Formats: sequence, C-alpha cells, structure tokens
Amino acid sequence: MKKISLLVYEDAILSCVTGTLDMLVRTNRMLESMGKPPAFEVSLVCEKKENNPLLITAPGVRCKTLKEVTHTDLIIAPAFNGLPDPILQKNIALVHWIQVMHNRGVEVASLCFGSYFLAESGVLAGKSCTSHWMALDDMRERYPDVKMLSDMVITDQEGIYTSGGAFSSLNLVLYIIEKFCGREVGIMVSKMFSIDMDRTSQSHFAVFQGQRKHDDEDIRRAQMFIEENYHRQISVEEIAEQSNMSKRNFIRRFKKATQNTPLEYLQRVKIESAKKALERSSQDISSLMYDVGYNDVKTFRMIFKRITGLTPQEYQRKYNRAAVLAQAV
Repeated sequence: MKKISLLVYEDAILSCVTGTLDMLVRTNRMLESMGKPPAFEVSLVCEKKENNPLLITAPGVRCKTLKEVTHTDLIIAPAFNGLPDPILQKNIALVHWIQVMHNRGVEVASLCFGSYFLAESGVLAGKSCTSHWMALDDMRERYPDVKMLSDMVITDQEGIYTSGGAFSSLNLVLYIIEKFCGREVGIMVSKMFSIDMDRTSQSHFAVFQGQRKHDDEDIRRAQMFIEENYHRQISVEEIAEQSNMSKRNFIRRFKKATQNTPLEYLQRVKIESAKKALERSSQDISSLMYDVGYNDVKTFRMIFKRITGLTPQEYQRKYNRAAVLAQAV
C-alpha cells in the first residue's frame, strides 16, 4: 500500500485537494469491490491542525501535521489561490519539509501552481517541470535551473511528478493511479471520472500575453511594433530597424528579454489572433489566414498546430460555440 501525503494549507485551492482525494479514495473502494486490497493510504498533512481548511475528510483518511509524518511514499502539493511570494513565505515550513523528505527518497508531485513549492524547495533543480500556463514565464525567471515544458500536461522524472493547469492536474492523479495500480485500473478510474487518458498537451489552453516582464525598453518597442503590424508581411529585419540595431544583436537581445526569437514571437502573436477569430466566428480558414498575415495554408496550419497542439479546424470545432452546437445536432 502506497502512503500518500496530500498537503493542505490555508490558501490551497480546495477543489484541487478534494478532487485528488475523491479519485484516490474511489480507487481504493473500487479495488475492494473487486476483492483486492486498497492501493493507497491517504493522509491530509498540514503544518498545524488549524491550517487544515477541510472540516470534513473522507472515511479512512487521516489528518496529520508535518511532525507526525515519519514515513510516506509520495507527497502531493496542490495548487494555491494568490500570489506566489506571500504564499511561499507563509508556507515556508511546507517547502522545507518537502526538501527534507525528498532527500530521504520520498517521491514528490505538484498539481498546477503547486509546482512553486517543489521549485522553491530545490527539488526541481536540473529537472523538467510543467505547471499552469499562466505560471510558466514567472517560473522561468525565478528558477532558471528548471526546464519548463510549457505544453506538457504531466512530467515524470526520477520520482518527481508535475502537472499542468487547473483541472488538467487530475490527469496526473490518474497517471499516478495507473502507475501504481496498472493500466486496467487506470482505465476504469478514467471512465468513472470521465477523464481523458493519455492527454499530453495543454498548449491549446494557453493565452499568449506578450511576455513584458523585462526592463529592455528597446525590445518593448519592438514588441509593440509586432503586435500592431502582425497582420502585414513584416520581416525580422524590419522589426530590428525599429530599435536601430543590427539583426544579429536584435535577435540576441530579444531572445534574452522574452525567451522567444523575434520570429517565434511574431508567430505566437499571429496565432493568438487566429485563435480569437476561430473562437468567435465561422470564418473560412483561408480567409482568416490572410487576416493574420499568412498567405500559405500549409505553413499556417503547421505553425498553428505546433503552437496549440490542434489544427485550425480542430480548434474551431472545440472552442467555437456555433461549431460545438452544430456537432451536437
């Protein structure tokens, strides 16, 4: 039986905690109905008993403090609601505990923004990680020794598990259940909770927000030029001219400031505009392509799928209300 310590704290997103708890407890019940022993011994672990925001726990689930946990197999850090700095400062005891327990060989997992706890503890140094798409740029800046995989739903590296944003983090819980209990049980749990198995990308959920968290005013001006002129056939040379730099120096500074090359940035701005158009209208793909500055359908589709994980047609069917209703008829 795997001992799982599910962290709880004042600012934890409760649905993240209770969703994980429901899946693990239901897996145990399902196994028992099949005449098999339960797979998980789950504890809600907090710094102090009064830090537990859950007044009701599931049957068989214990509530413990950090000091009371002498042995566990897996620690799960759920997401939080708020800004990282005050949350991490308030819960520094949890951060230190994760570090100590991982050094003893305990596996660790994060759900959504819970990745900050793992990164702050040093557990993710030199490792791959994913998180909510809104946290990725901030985490890259804070933790440069962590390899952020922006489009991944889950990562699994040397006993360290991380997951993407919001309810996609339940895919990691499902992954852990399958890893410890086998494929058959994993499939049964996925059906029970209506969770798609083997979903690997969260790219199509991401909203590109401009990457302005830097102090290079010349590059900011170049970004504004891109965002105002993306619908035209503009080149990197033309963009570099706006900042009075050589192309080579401009590309280097742009990449340092935004973590993207100017061409990548231009492509992401174009595709973000295309996404919005696909969400609100049934515009023909070829017509839409011209509106965002592409004149080759094959190139547009290739770049759109690379950035979002979906083709333009798939994205429109998924997020355009009229298209969704048409499919339901």
